[in-house]
Amino acid sequence: MPADLMDTKDAPVSLWVKSVESPRHQNKLLAFALLTMHGAIAWGDGEWWARGLLMAHFGLFLIWQPVWRGGRRIPLQHALMVLALGTLFAFAGNWWLIAAWIAVLCGLVGGGVPSTDARGGRVAALLAAIYLVTMLLMWVLPQLFSDRSIANQVAPIVRYGIPVLLLAIMLIPGGERPRGSPVIVDLFYTVVLFLLVVVLALGSFVIHHYQASQGAYLIGVTQALMVMAGLMLGLAWLWNPRAGFSGIGTLLSRYLLGLGLPFEQRMRRLAELAESETRPEHFLREALTDMLDLPWINGYSWVTAASSGHVGKCEGHAEQHETGVLLLTMHTTRQLSPAILLHQKLLMQMVGHFYEAQRREQQRQQSAYTQAIYETGARLTHDVKNLLQSLRSICAAAEMRGGDDTTFRSLVQRQLPHITQRLSTTLEKLKSPETSATRDVDAAIWWKGLQSRYSGRAVTFNAKPLPEGMRLIAELFDSASDTLIENALYKVSRGQAGRIDVALLPGPRLRICDDGTPVPAELVEKLFRGPVPSESGLGVGLYQATAFAAQSGYALTLTSNVAGKVCFELYPKR
Repeated sequence: MPADLMDTKDAPVSLWVKSVESPRHQNKLLAFALLTMHGAIAWGDGEWWARGLLMAHFGLFLIWQPVWRGGRRIPLQHALMVLALGTLFAFAGNWWLIAAWIAVLCGLVGGGVPSTDARGGRVAALLAAIYLVTMLLMWVLPQLFSDRSIANQVAPIVRYGIPVLLLAIMLIPGGERPRGSPVIVDLFYTVVLFLLVVVLALGSFVIHHYQASQGAYLIGVTQALMVMAGLMLGLAWLWNPRAGFSGIGTLLSRYLLGLGLPFEQRMRRLAELAESETRPEHFLREALTDMLDLPWINGYSWVTAASSGHVGKCEGHAEQHETGVLLLTMHTTRQLSPAILLHQKLLMQMVGHFYEAQRREQQRQQSAYTQAIYETGARLTHDVKNLLQSLRSICAAAEMRGGDDTTFRSLVQRQLPHITQRLSTTLEKLKSPETSATRDVDAAIWWKGLQSRYSGRAVTFNAKPLPEGMRLIAELFDSASDTLIENALYKVSRGQAGRIDVALLPGPRLRICDDGTPVPAELVEKLFRGPVPSESGLGVGLYQATAFAAQSGYALTLTSNVAGKVCFELYPKR
């Protein structure tokens, strides 16, 4: 037994109530409730014990009824009202009250059928409805007519035959449903069934009195049934006709979806506001301000991760609704009906969805801005690294040859203008990275400059003449050539390669090969897609060169990766 039940004085009662209201016992509860009522009205005939049976029937009904769960604690005023109704029902002894009660029971039994999936539950509800309508027509209405002849004729059937239906209900096993999910009573079905039973009873009563001279009660019931059948057929045709008219069903659905709220107009205005106002907080305030024109709304308040605020007056009944990081509170003049509250919460949910969409869009824009800053910084860092490598080459030559050496002076004269130009380009990117333009230069001039920068090192350049008039993007080819040649020179310094071949082909295409060890297989896929581990740099050179090439309409790939021939190629996309 759970601890919270053991600590309470009414723990055995709570356990018993939870046991009997289990879905497996619902049919038995219904059968016992109807049996006690049957005994009171069919056999009681004014006896004192009939009132006790009616009280027992009312108690069993309270345990069976699908509106309130049996284990739920209800307020004192509601409990007193229920006890008053039960006492009135038991001691009034009025056949009109019993007729109305049977009509209510028929509506409740039928109203729970749409939400019942179990076949046993549906069959039990059908048998219960047949029993209730039969008792109303064969026993209760004749008592209202004070016609003992009719009652005496049908008494054996009522007292001994009709209870067979209740025994059949008792034998039908109850269905299973998820724990804690009560039967949902459809209000529309319940009201319609209640009204149908009332119309049938009153129609039979009126027709019987109209034909009182013949005393044809059964004929009156039959006529009432025929009239109702005709009305139901007409209503069924009007519900969904096929002659161009949309039907009562469409009109009713439109009314239920409206409920005084122009929902489509509200959604259109929210969408238009979301398009015109891109700032999430401003959109939220304007959307809620626009919804203040509803007559029952005092104001709205909200709390988000970034801000909080309110529009209107924060007074009256409060209803909260949470959507993601947005907590909305609606303040109304009175407690709203369930239908209007549902529509209001749907509107607040749509406001929350639009707010979340704008907030995500703002975050994406910030992420894109941050990504652009990162990519620009990474490219500039890569360019600075290449320039530092050129400066290291000059410093190394100065240490080996001395400041008066003619070869050293020639190297400095070749390298310094190029370094100065690259630094100037880098500074221009830092000033305005989004407007920096690429330089389109003559391929032959760029090719001679590349040869002069790497002359005297372990680099062999293709001596084939270039096509006349061929041009290329200097910044792109500088970045790719410096990265690939410096990587290959690092392999030469480590003894992993001995020769580097550089060729500029028509296209223009730049091919750089070395005779060293191949790139490890686990790094091949990562070379052009992101940073990789590097012992001599940042590990982002090829990644940045590939991204720059893609932006310029080129591709940088590894065309050969075998021992003795490792080749990279930069070429225009077709």
